[in-house]
Amino acid sequence: MSPSHFRVSVGFYKATPRERALVLRVLGSGQISPGPYIREFEEKFARFHGCRYGVMLNSGTSALRIALACLKETYCWEDGDEVLVPAITFVATANVVLQNGLTPVFVDVDPHTYNINFSEIEKHVTHRTRAIIPVHLFGQPCNMTSVMRVARKHRLRVIEDSCESMFVRHGNKPVGSFGDIACFSTYAAHLLNTGVGGVAITKNLKFALTLRSLANHGRDAVYIPGHTSRQQSKKTTSMVISRRFRFVRLGYSFRATEFQAALGLAQLEQKKKMLLRRRAIAGRISKGLALYADHLQLPYTSQNVEHAFMMYPLVIKNPRISKKRLVEYLEQHGIETRDMLPLINQPVYTKRFGNLEKKYPVAQWINNKGFYIGCHHGLTNGDVRYMLGVFAGYFKKFLSCV
Repeated sequence: MSPSHFRVSVGFYKATPRERALVLRVLGSGQISPGPYIREFEEKFARFHGCRYGVMLNSGTSALRIALACLKETYCWEDGDEVLVPAITFVATANVVLQNGLTPVFVDVDPHTYNINFSEIEKHVTHRTRAIIPVHLFGQPCNMTSVMRVARKHRLRVIEDSCESMFVRHGNKPVGSFGDIACFSTYAAHLLNTGVGGVAITKNLKFALTLRSLANHGRDAVYIPGHTSRQQSKKTTSMVISRRFRFVRLGYSFRATEFQAALGLAQLEQKKKMLLRRRAIAGRISKGLALYADHLQLPYTSQNVEHAFMMYPLVIKNPRISKKRLVEYLEQHGIETRDMLPLINQPVYTKRFGNLEKKYPVAQWINNKGFYIGCHHGLTNGDVRYMLGVFAGYFKKFLSCV
């Protein structure tokens, strides 16, 4: 079966009538650059995550990049200063550290949740450590209570990389509401899908203004297109005119469009339904794969957290099972897979930092044995039954040979 004909893919998108209607409204409005739809999306998204300010961008990676740039500028960090990142995450988490002239320092992850292991964080703190980027991986929040305790103790700033988790809580607080800035992705296959896109949220007005400026070429935040009030005094109008083409810092072109915001707004209306469906599908998969729990480590949900199940991670426990053979078997039968976000063994990182895996045994185990499959809300019950049947076929064949 060719990759373009996966029956069970890792991502999903099918436009709803509401999405089509809002996109057509944008076309009819005559404004496709940042405007009212982006403002509404930013406000609603931030509010759902316990923050006041949101900045919609062209990607979650862009959100992370300018979040670090904002904190580096605000707190006068020097090039080479250190930022702690988990040893298992999408490569963008560490890339943005390097792109900001900072040094990523890796921290091993928890063997059950795959999130940063908070008990390992302090081992890596030095006099040059400035921040932590905990990642809410695969849809499950980190133990942010413990992360924030360490951060306060060592006066570290915190950026929540929540690109894979949204609308879920750790304890009584939503992801995104713990750190200084939180970053989300609305890229294809993520929980909200606007094709490409991202959001940075914060409770801090100064950070919000700096983020807007950085996303708009470093423009003076007094005038950001789509965010300037039309109701202003003559004096204010004169001030805006004098400053609206002034650039106060080195910035980027990271803006999104009204089309992306329209898709995001429509999907926000379905967030509860989407999450419930993802959890139901993950529950069905777990129930079916429980037969093979001696061979596969199934997803684990920590106490006092909600899980968004952006994807369904699996780690092979039985040393006799070849990950390569299992993954190839699944793909040949129409089930799409991905490696479980290996980072420190990527060629670009081994070239820069050398062989790090021996220092991070949990990450090494996941790199060698971990992969994920889809559990998105677009799957049908029939798709899940088919997937479980493929796993059953593999294990029937495997067990007959041992």
